[in-house]
Amino acid sequence: MRCSPGSVLHLLFSGRIRFCSRRGKSRLPPWLRKIWAYVRLLAQSLCFNTLTDSDVVFDSIFEPVFWTVDYVTRWFGLVFVCLVVILTSSILVIAYIVLLPLILNTYSPAWIAWHICYGHWNLIMIAFHYYKAAKTSPGYPPTEKNDRPFVSVCKKCIMPKPARTHHCGICNRCILKMDHHCPWLNNCVGHLNHRYFFSFCLFMSLGCVYCSISGRNLFLDAYSALEVRQLACCFLLVTNFHTPAPSYTFKDRMIHKSIIYMWVLTSTVGVALGALTVWHAVLISRGETSIDRHINKKERQRLAAWGKVFKNPFNYGKLNNWKVFLGVEKRSHWVTRVLLPSGHPPHGDGLTWDIFPPWITVAPPMLP
Repeated sequence: MRCSPGSVLHLLFSGRIRFCSRRGKSRLPPWLRKIWAYVRLLAQSLCFNTLTDSDVVFDSIFEPVFWTVDYVTRWFGLVFVCLVVILTSSILVIAYIVLLPLILNTYSPAWIAWHICYGHWNLIMIAFHYYKAAKTSPGYPPTEKNDRPFVSVCKKCIMPKPARTHHCGICNRCILKMDHHCPWLNNCVGHLNHRYFFSFCLFMSLGCVYCSISGRNLFLDAYSALEVRQLACCFLLVTNFHTPAPSYTFKDRMIHKSIIYMWVLTSTVGVALGALTVWHAVLISRGETSIDRHINKKERQRLAAWGKVFKNPFNYGKLNNWKVFLGVEKRSHWVTRVLLPSGHPPHGDGLTWDIFPPWITVAPPMLP
């Protein structure tokens, strides 16, 4: 009979716990005895068998932390959604009340038409994709018995998991082709709403960059006006001169502060969200999700140790990956499904994956 280190550790640990419990059984009160029994059960579960590794121990120790984070994120989901709506609405109010009259009075008709058409198109794309990303179900595996292939069994749901399916602790269920749980959507990003999420990030970044670039001169003028007024007021207080400071009405000051607020907010969000959008674009080009990347990295390292090369089975090539992700089956779809609001479903059901979808072009193998 072969003894493993884990089994020996289990016998020693169990014997020590039994000895301590017998020695202190008559001394401990009942409520403390229950707590000690529960702690002993947790300790024994860490050396349950020889398959226990550092990941299992880490998950067991930090399970209360994970549960707390999931609970707080689940509760704050509506707060984040309201925050997105409030901040976006504040920028729209400033754009219509402050910027639009300035554009109509100073710009040429061609520039006025450009700003009005592009701004409203960008606004429609942002609102449409955010609503669809937040309200569309990410996709769930079936709960009833079926003959669909699966790769593992979820240890939380105790249900079969198809390929690329992962359990979300915040939603408390498995998600098809899960990328991550987005608190700003109060929803998981999965197979059915991944395109909506990426399109929202893309058009929101473009909108922020557009506001930041087009409002740069207005921001500099507003900042200079407020700075000159503050310097003038400080100079008058120090020198006791009776020359009045530059006269700005309450409306002028509010306009200047609104322009500064809009430029700072859009520039900050544009940089942060733009970096996130670029990162997701790189993952889409590789045919991966955020979770796939970590799994493929470990698999690549594991096979490299054996002298083998890992190949992602869901990578069809950069252009084909984008076609599959965006649902582009013909040339006109680049306009009707990408540049215009479209609610078309993604390719496939998220339970099984084609080696190559039927409409994408695959380069023929090179003959030796």
